[in-house]
Amino acid sequence: MTTTAETRKFEAEVAQVLHLVTHSLYSHKEIFLRELISNASDACDKLRFESIGKPELLAGDAELHIDVSWDADKRTVTVRDNGVGMSRDEIVANLGTIASSGTRRFLEAMSAEQKSDARLIGQFGVGFYSSFVVADKVTVLSRRAGLPASEGVKWESDGKGEYLLEQIELPERGTAIVLHLKADEDDFLKRWELRSLITRYSDHVAFPIRLPVEKEDKPTDEWETVNAASALWTKPKSEIGDEEYQNFYKSLGHDFNDALAWTHNRVEGNQSYITLLYLPSQPPFELMMGGRDERKGLKLYIKRVFIMDAAEQLLPNYLRFVRGVVDADDLPLNVSREILQHNRQLERIKAACVKRVLDLIEKLAKDEPEKFTTFYKAFGNTLKEGIVEDHANRERIAKLLRFASTKGEGSTQNVSLDDYIGRMPVSQDTIWYITADSHAAASGSPQLEAFKAKDVEVLLMSDRIDEWMLGSLNEYSGKKLRNVAKGELPLDEEAKKQQEEASKAAEPLLKKLKDLLGDRVGDVKVSARLTDSPSCLALSDYEMAPHLARLLREAGHDMPSSKPALEINPQHALLKRVESESDEGKAKDLANLLLEQAEIAAGAPLPDPAAFVQRLNRVLLG
Repeated sequence: MTTTAETRKFEAEVAQVLHLVTHSLYSHKEIFLRELISNASDACDKLRFESIGKPELLAGDAELHIDVSWDADKRTVTVRDNGVGMSRDEIVANLGTIASSGTRRFLEAMSAEQKSDARLIGQFGVGFYSSFVVADKVTVLSRRAGLPASEGVKWESDGKGEYLLEQIELPERGTAIVLHLKADEDDFLKRWELRSLITRYSDHVAFPIRLPVEKEDKPTDEWETVNAASALWTKPKSEIGDEEYQNFYKSLGHDFNDALAWTHNRVEGNQSYITLLYLPSQPPFELMMGGRDERKGLKLYIKRVFIMDAAEQLLPNYLRFVRGVVDADDLPLNVSREILQHNRQLERIKAACVKRVLDLIEKLAKDEPEKFTTFYKAFGNTLKEGIVEDHANRERIAKLLRFASTKGEGSTQNVSLDDYIGRMPVSQDTIWYITADSHAAASGSPQLEAFKAKDVEVLLMSDRIDEWMLGSLNEYSGKKLRNVAKGELPLDEEAKKQQEEASKAAEPLLKKLKDLLGDRVGDVKVSARLTDSPSCLALSDYEMAPHLARLLREAGHDMPSSKPALEINPQHALLKRVESESDEGKAKDLANLLLEQAEIAAGAPLPDPAAFVQRLNRVLLG
């Protein structure tokens, strides 16, 4: 056999991740064993699934297991599985590069000041690379199930930029990872320490995890299974403690933090399945960095056989933060993603998953407000997507949303729509809100002045998603939702009469402003919104808020141009000055400044910032 060996450089992102891992996990060193056993379990799962159609892949070695051994003299710890193994190309793809398209965004988020932030690393899911926290050299020996013994592969690296790749003779299929421990890592050469870590982190793994039996302080050739080797979710809830649930979550989600809450349910009857669903306490990595296109975290099993990560098939986009497992008895083992897309049984399971998650969030909101606050800070904006995407559950989702308010506590988002309705006067039939690109801009908007004067509560919405979401939330609990900056304000007969009289009295001023501003505005009219400020923008009911239109343009979207109406307060000193100004140049500067300050307050971009500065300077100099 011709042996081919070569030295390759790590992909740049791998080198950066290795640096971050080895400098950030010093207080979580033991995590390497959990990660390697989790990977080994995945390899066994994959082989068990592939062998359904190709039983020859098991080739006389059908008892899948994971062996953890140590050699005190050589100072090595080895994690070996007889799972699916890897070919040469798979080794390069899995260990020499990082496939996640979110990796670069993750690395950019990790500034030098954050280098010790283990929480971020944990959410990334360090996996295999955590080996280098305790080892100064790692050797991987692997052969893909179905390939001949001559196509074994050896991978070796010290984690400092390069790795060795060599074709070797390997009689057994599967993967062995040999860690050459650093000088100060003697604890991992002790059987009791390895057993303790396996019991703590990996007891639920469904394959036997074996350690050598020790006699006279030396490992023997006899093996002992040290984990429960049963799927945790199949056990009765009464037999599972909180610590077991949390350890399973941490292994499942590659997280250092405890889960915030979970729901475990067994359904029997015409359709039988089990769901175990978790709410994380912090956003998982792919949610922070990958967005909506990277869907992971919900594993589908059929009769305890792992089939695939089926988050896309089992949960809608807006619940993509959920982690867990679904184990069904009634789906075919050879199911594919294409079949899942049109499977009625799976649709029923998906509907049940959505219900369970919303039930869980509602329970937090009702019974554990502190946990709900933690959840909402992490996932509130993601949940809002459900208002647009999930018409059937729109009212339930809306009930869970929280906002800042003119009667709330500063920028704290703790006012529900039910809270707002509960404070409404009997005569009020509308939930009023305003959107802006920051809380300061929302709370300081001139459009709020008339509402404050009349002591009408207004919800202050400053998250980027709010304006988009509210396009699908026109009503809640029989009450209309309306933006204070859009459309005509409802006025009683007396206020309407006063408005008409004010508009008639200001006709000469309105005409003058229209002439001075020309095609920069669609209209100029007297405002019913203003009490203190000189001007503000008013949009039509269906016009997009200026701050959202600006963000979409910056993102490269073509947005139709619009000419909002300028509303004025004729009693304000600046409007009196415009009215009395005989110099057309000065009057034009004042009129344009009135429009531009209204645009700034509304979050709209100034079409010509340099001209604005020049105008402002001329007015200041008199």
